[in-house]
Amino acid sequence: VGQGEPPSRSLWGFPRYVFTWHCPNGPGLSCPFLIDTSGAYFPTPLLFTRCLQLALFQEEEPDPSDLSVDHDYFQEQIWPRLARRVPAFESLRVQGSWAGYYDYNTFDQNGVLGPHPRLENLFLAAGFSGHGLQHAPAAGRAVAELLVRGRYETLDLRRLGWDRLVAGEPLEEHGV
Repeated sequence: VGQGEPPSRSLWGFPRYVFTWHCPNGPGLSCPFLIDTSGAYFPTPLLFTRCLQLALFQEEEPDPSDLSVDHDYFQEQIWPRLARRVPAFESLRVQGSWAGYYDYNTFDQNGVLGPHPRLENLFLAAGFSGHGLQHAPAAGRAVAELLVRGRYETLDLRRLGWDRLVAGEPLEEHGV
């Protein structure tokens, strides 16, 4: 969602820093999922809590080989962006944090679905990154159809198969 060069990547993906915070005057349950053009985002507040999460994954993030959380990074880089976007976030306070790798398909950032080309009886539905939950119903149905019927019936998802990886031809997504 940010612009410029792709984020720093490691063998496991790129680093993601998540901060849990509290803001007594911040947006409530009616607040939509917000993605700032800087790459900062936060989901709708969880039911029964005013704590939200935020992650920012941009090229200015700390070294991907070091997953210790730099709280100054939040104060200097993230908080000002949030407060500019949502003025009520001036009163925001961090409650906790963690760091890890954003898991995704490093070949073309799209899911891989279907039977493995070399390992018999191995079917995969993986690599959907942060979209996994959104794609799970369709991916699950597709794999079930492959297992039971031997083919896709509802949706033809062959383009998400292993063939593109074997051929070295990434699936380009133009709608993002």
